[in-house]
Amino acid sequence: MTAQGGLRYVYAVCRPFAAALQTQLSGVAGVPPGLLRHHGLVAVVSTVPEGDFAEEPLRDHLEDLDWLAATARAHQGVIDALTTVTTPLPLRLATVFRDDSGVRTMMEAREADFLHTLDRLEGRVEWGVKLYADPPEQPPPPAGRPATGREYLRQRRTDTRAHEEKRRAAEEFARTLHERLSGRAEACRLHPPQNATLSGVPGQNLLNAAYLVSRADSEEFVELVDRTKDETPAMRVELTGPWAAYSFTEPTAEPTTEPTTEPVTGPPAPVRAGEQR
Repeated sequence: MTAQGGLRYVYAVCRPFAAALQTQLSGVAGVPPGLLRHHGLVAVVSTVPEGDFAEEPLRDHLEDLDWLAATARAHQGVIDALTTVTTPLPLRLATVFRDDSGVRTMMEAREADFLHTLDRLEGRVEWGVKLYADPPEQPPPPAGRPATGREYLRQRRTDTRAHEEKRRAAEEFARTLHERLSGRAEACRLHPPQNATLSGVPGQNLLNAAYLVSRADSEEFVELVDRTKDETPAMRVELTGPWAAYSFTEPTAEPTTEPTTEPVTGPPAPVRAGEQR
């Protein structure tokens, strides 16, 4: 990619690939991505306006949830397109360099790490699995007041015992499900459970995991997840993917104040569009 005005937004690093990206693919700021080659690596980049992506305006934009969501969707769209033709190593959302030289310097400095990680991820994709326990149904109100305090306490103990039994059964199902899926994956990562209030997804999130699976084994992995969906009442299994292996990449470029060789970086590795962790 030849030098031109604007900053360089970097989506991912990968090995050279022969397949063409989609002709209508539009990246961040509506700019189609291009390829910047350096030794045995390729950086996938767009040229973006300095007025939006220099350090100060970028900091302001990151407080704008609408702007952030649109940028994350565009970023994810490029990563998804790359995943269909190669194994990308995604960089953090809003990783921006001053020019092509800065991008090449970053690739030079991290070349061994990039190649090691790309070798480890070659031919593999990430699948996300979440398990929810549906909110418990509220018991009908008692027909009348308990006749005695002892009867009231007995009813409370019965209700508490039933609740604990359901909780233990749900946790055991989550543990068993994770063991089964891990047995079909090459690696796995457990993420913190989602907060229902923040995510807007009903039910208690008992499992929030990512699984690294070879492309060749992905169909079998998906079938295994599908078979679990009706095994236990009041439990909900959600599968997402295939994604680039976000959860299995190592740290890539670190931010610094040097403007010509290192990136102005935004938040940590982006949550995939439509996903929450």
